[in-house]
Amino acid sequence: MTRIENDASKITRREFLASTTGLTFAMAFAPAGMFLMSEAKAKAAGYEIGAWVRIEPDNTVTILTPGAEMGQGSMTGVPVALAEELDADWDKVVLEWAPADPKTYGYTRKRGERISQSMAIVGSRAVMMYYEDMREAGAQVRKVLLQAAAKKWNVAPAELRTEPNVVVHPASGRRLTYGQIATFAEVPAEMPAVSTAEYKDKSQFRLIGKPIPRRDIPEKVNGTAKYSIDVQLPGMVYASTVHGPVQLAEPESWNDDTVRKMKGVIDIVKLEHGVAVIADTFEHVLAARKVLAVSWAAGATAEGYDSEQALETAYPEIAVDQNANNTTVGEAGDVDAAFANATKVYKADFRSDYGYHAQMEPLNAVARFNAAGDQVEIWEGTQAPGRSRQRIAQALGFGLSQVIHHQHYMGGGFGRRSINDYTIEAALIARALKRPVKMIWTREEDLAYGMFRPQALQCLEAALDGDGKLSGWRHCVVGDGGNLLYGGIKLNKYYDVPNQFIEQRGTSHGIRLKHWRAVAHPFNLFAIEGLMDEMAEKEGMDPFEFRRQRVAMTPKAREVFDAVEKMSDWPTKRPAGRALGLSVSERSGSLGAGVVEISLDQQTGKIRVHKVWVAIDGGTIVQPEMARHNVESGIIYGLSSVLKERATMKDGKVRQSNFHDYEVLRMSEAPEEIHVEFLDRLTKPTGLGEIGNPFITAAVANAFHALTGKRLYHMPFTPQRVIQALKA
Repeated sequence: MTRIENDASKITRREFLASTTGLTFAMAFAPAGMFLMSEAKAKAAGYEIGAWVRIEPDNTVTILTPGAEMGQGSMTGVPVALAEELDADWDKVVLEWAPADPKTYGYTRKRGERISQSMAIVGSRAVMMYYEDMREAGAQVRKVLLQAAAKKWNVAPAELRTEPNVVVHPASGRRLTYGQIATFAEVPAEMPAVSTAEYKDKSQFRLIGKPIPRRDIPEKVNGTAKYSIDVQLPGMVYASTVHGPVQLAEPESWNDDTVRKMKGVIDIVKLEHGVAVIADTFEHVLAARKVLAVSWAAGATAEGYDSEQALETAYPEIAVDQNANNTTVGEAGDVDAAFANATKVYKADFRSDYGYHAQMEPLNAVARFNAAGDQVEIWEGTQAPGRSRQRIAQALGFGLSQVIHHQHYMGGGFGRRSINDYTIEAALIARALKRPVKMIWTREEDLAYGMFRPQALQCLEAALDGDGKLSGWRHCVVGDGGNLLYGGIKLNKYYDVPNQFIEQRGTSHGIRLKHWRAVAHPFNLFAIEGLMDEMAEKEGMDPFEFRRQRVAMTPKAREVFDAVEKMSDWPTKRPAGRALGLSVSERSGSLGAGVVEISLDQQTGKIRVHKVWVAIDGGTIVQPEMARHNVESGIIYGLSSVLKERATMKDGKVRQSNFHDYEVLRMSEAPEEIHVEFLDRLTKPTGLGEIGNPFITAAVANAFHALTGKRLYHMPFTPQRVIQALKA
């Protein structure tokens, strides 16, 4: 069961705590992390509290789920660990969205001495970050139930065991359902401590590692799932913002009288970087948008910017400019000595274009103020409910308590929905109108005012010593975006190169940038694994054997490479016109290796990926099917960016406007086969939502070389670039 309320009647935390005669377990936060305790104890200690688990007399177990759901399964995957240790009957589990309150419902992040709480579902964090806390909470609740039943029967707790939603006394055959226990038990002032030794053994798992249907799928299939774009409120009007063709330009004037006379138009609101049109229907909003003519102030940073020219001329100059703004990302050993003593040095440059998030559901939000104007309600699908609520409060000059947040499903996120500029616009418009507002960005608006994966130039050098082993590595990445550029660039997670120097050289263009699925890993691993393959070929070695013999692979890397070699039956001869390519993959603590099989239409320049194999070490796989689907979706998303997707700017304006000129992979172009295998592990889960993306670019490029003898150095591999490479 899923009882996710997506409208104004959504249950509040206080109602959750007070709404049952059964057992409600509060959850509190301390510097050490989240823990369960009684509501009274939490209040006495001065903690922010919230319900986490509720057991009702009818045997229903309600669990609040903090996992923002954008199609990856987190809403189901996160509470599974709690239900497992609780030994809950999954058919009797009800899920409700956790409030947007990171202090109470967030996971703990530790950065040095700094400890913070976050609900942001980014970087494949959901299951990875909540898993241990969920298991502990479930084990504590189960222990309370066992102790209550033992007291009732006057037996030792050690004599009891549990079955799904039932406590059993094997010696006497007595049984009590969790619902029955909830009618007489009390939550102790001090929750019982549990050690990891008390957790279930893997052999006892009923839910973890087992195929469990996702709770969101039935609603999405039958059409009852509610996204924020579906929300309807009494008196609600519609809005859409027109932003400047040059990003971050400010509006000066517009044809106000003309637009206001149009059918259905209610108002026009000026925003910092745009002008919003408000009307009684969205159709009338769209009509007014077409007529709206805005004069934009000069001086935006992006004015005159030509992205293609910058990547071809300016970036190479920055790469060698000793006075350029630079940041050392990684450093080990003595790189200069490694290159001075090298018997061979290999060099290569790699380029990548801007990438758009291309989430299918248009960016949208609904906002409504109370009559006094001192409280706002927000309906949105966001990857970061707590951060969104905080930024809305800041934009309005409110305290957090003045922002009520209603979480929804998301029709795609990919990093874009972890920032809520469009939601803030909805709130500002609603305050100006004093009416509920549904704000929707058009696809054209989202592309023109997009927040892109940055373009980049990679300059690499590799040194081989007298034994032909990789002894030195220099890697410089040039572009705009700071840490958006250098994720995944450190080799030590998969290759132990003794001498490394890795740096980022920055420049600024005034283009809005944002985390994109797997962030910088796709283009950085494209460069790293592209040069690896080039060295293997020039050394006359099989790509697997070159890595094993010439590169000091980490033990984990060796295992995933061995696994994918076996999966793909490398190097068995392929059908005529087919070839294989190999690459490592790394992201969010997970490590993988992947192989693709491709063909090429040399007349059109179109690459077709037929088969994909990937082996992954992702720790404990909590939900295998969800994990597999995540990896498969990452592969498809990555292939789309590898073969088609590119955004370009001319005179500071984004040249693409919709999917006719910003092309994405079509269903007919998807691989015929995708094979995903997870290494059997008992270690803590690591992130899987993005690991399917990073390897795919290099694997395709390396397969292209195996097929044609030519190399691709600029992603995406558009037909035009492929034909140019064939002619080179």
